[in-house]
Amino acid sequence: MNLREDALSLSDDLIRLRRALHAVPEVGLDLPRTQETVLGALDGLPLELSTGQGLSSVTGVLRGALPGPTVLLRGDMDALPVTERTGLPFAAQGERMHACGHDLHTAMLAGAATLLSAHRDRLAGNVLFMFQPGEEGWDGAGQMLDEGVLDAAGDRPVAAYALHVMSNDTPRGVFTARGGPAMASSNVLEVTVRGAGGHGSAPHRAKDPIPAACEMVTALQTFVTRAFDVFDPVVLTVGRFHAGTATNIIPDTASFAATIRCFSEEAKDRLREGTLAVVRGIAAAHGLEVEADFSEQYPVTVNDAAEAAFAADTVRELHGEEHYRPMENPILGSEDFSRVIAEVPGAMLFLGATLEGREPETAPGNHSPLAAFDESVLPDGAALYAELAVRRLTASAA
Repeated sequence: MNLREDALSLSDDLIRLRRALHAVPEVGLDLPRTQETVLGALDGLPLELSTGQGLSSVTGVLRGALPGPTVLLRGDMDALPVTERTGLPFAAQGERMHACGHDLHTAMLAGAATLLSAHRDRLAGNVLFMFQPGEEGWDGAGQMLDEGVLDAAGDRPVAAYALHVMSNDTPRGVFTARGGPAMASSNVLEVTVRGAGGHGSAPHRAKDPIPAACEMVTALQTFVTRAFDVFDPVVLTVGRFHAGTATNIIPDTASFAATIRCFSEEAKDRLREGTLAVVRGIAAAHGLEVEADFSEQYPVTVNDAAEAAFAADTVRELHGEEHYRPMENPILGSEDFSRVIAEVPGAMLFLGATLEGREPETAPGNHSPLAAFDESVLPDGAALYAELAVRRLTASAA
């Protein structure tokens, strides 16, 4: 099989599919138009297809002509509540956008299904295609696991792989990965401070929750920098703060929420205990009540060392040495693919897709309204998905 050349011949089809997905982005777990587009792209392939019960997922099983195990390939499909400002001719309209490149992931995975279907007679085992909604904070992977995606082929996969494109940092066409922790866990701290409202001219007759909430925000930043080892990184960012309705009204409540990222269970446990203690202590000092909740969203994405090394070797042999760069440090983004590779040995790889004319170091990053991705990487990703499956099945059958 020359999957790289075969993938290049699909370039126009992959671009058309990606643009169709990009123009109609959908957010969350319910992606009916996206699901319909994916099913259309897979129509006619020798796949056993099924869709989710509680979410708009698509699962495909390709059974090879020869006996063997199962390998899982995953692509996420959902977009973000971001208004696109790229100026592209196929830019999304409205307040939703594929600002994280999931439209590319979906197109590449559909391309891999096409490539592998053409070589089904030489496959020793099964390939499980996991088209997943709800990665952006909805735990779509966890819900697909609950619905039995790992057992869709009849036996559990021996390995699982995912790709993620980057609009900056990594040079275009370069893959990167690492064994061990690759992405952080994601946790959420939600706080509501309750006081007693009043007139802004007489704060002494009210219990103002706003200064206390502001103090909590700054104290939490200090807590992180003074309580954690810099070699076990922790990031806390308050991304939402709400209080009040007018300049001369002291409100009853003030609320804020933060995302908290870390790479170890020990750090997560200390963060839970410490952040709750900080906000409760400040509330008590101001004579206010506080409701605080620390919840876990996604666990740390931990690549299996052997699978990450296998994937790196596959990239080098398929695309050339210059197309792989070891990932020196994990990143503080998070992923629900972490749930899949907690059950199955596997690896997540990243693929640079910086738009031509932009520098990786300064280009807008994923989740930006200006994020744009070079479509020339689509056949590279499709070929790698397919090659990983073929080589892993062959190695398992040997």
